[in-house]
Amino acid sequence: MVKKILIGLVVVVVVFAAVVALQPADFRVTRSINVSAPAETVFSQVNDFHNWDAWSPWAKLDPAAKNSFEGPSAGAGAGFTWDGNDQVGAGRMTLIESRPSDLIRIKLEFERPFKDTSTAEFTFKPEGDQILVTWSMSGRKNFMRKAFCLFMNMDKMVGGEFEKGLANLKAVVEAGPKS
Repeated sequence: MVKKILIGLVVVVVVFAAVVALQPADFRVTRSINVSAPAETVFSQVNDFHNWDAWSPWAKLDPAAKNSFEGPSAGAGAGFTWDGNDQVGAGRMTLIESRPSDLIRIKLEFERPFKDTSTAEFTFKPEGDQILVTWSMSGRKNFMRKAFCLFMNMDKMVGGEFEKGLANLKAVVEAGPKS
């Protein structure tokens, strides 16, 4: 009887491991919003990490997070580190590509709650008198992340935060400069 239980457990573990291993290794989460503002205005909000506190959904999750900035204030080479509560974790963002009113590419290095590296991108495309802003994150899933994604939908989890952030960005940019 014990032997049958052990064999059954081994079969379950092997099947689970096979299912996890067969999951796609690459992931991409993407959300977009139309903003009624010039592309350069929207671009400048994203291109400078100092501005992110006004619209980033993660800034709202832990206002007491320890943040620091490195390198230039905006554009390629700008860096931002954070260390916050369990909802925001800890990590670093480095702006690695900045093409005015077109593309911003960021290397994300997560330290906590898990170590990982991903790439975030913002694109800015004219659509009539508006700008379509697209925020995406892509990367590769290791075995543990594949297993995690069997139970947690990363698109819904991160995508929901992207939607909040884009809505906040839209509100900040469309409200214009504060007097």
